[in-house]
Amino acid sequence: MILSRPAISPIKLTIPLFQDRVPAGFPSPAQDYIEKDIDLNRLCISHPAATYFVMATGLSMIDAGIYEGSMLVVDRSLQPKHGDIIIASIAGEYTVKRLCTHPIVKLESMNPNFPPILLHDGGDELEIFGVVTFSINGFQ
Repeated sequence: MILSRPAISPIKLTIPLFQDRVPAGFPSPAQDYIEKDIDLNRLCISHPAATYFVMATGLSMIDAGIYEGSMLVVDRSLQPKHGDIIIASIAGEYTVKRLCTHPIVKLESMNPNFPPILLHDGGDELEIFGVVTFSINGFQ
């Protein structure tokens, strides 16, 4: 896993954002106009100097919408809190998990087939590398 921040391109890319929402249920008549443009960098990145991207691997976070090959947007400037999905290192091994601070400190998988990682007082070296703010997934 590479944790260095890539150079940020000065090019601003805006994509059309349609006013109407698309229902996941029954079809709705589409509107033929655009409300505004959207810049995905502005939507996904609040703190550019503290943000990096990393690709996920494995199946332990599927119930959080993180799949094999998901691109994660990670913000190092956010203070991790209970319930956040974080990038962490435990004894030098990187992982993405949900931070649980009470009643005991543990890292939870978001897949019932994977057990939580219990963190014992002083026994496990936990280093947090940021809070995951977005998961970007493709359909292929």
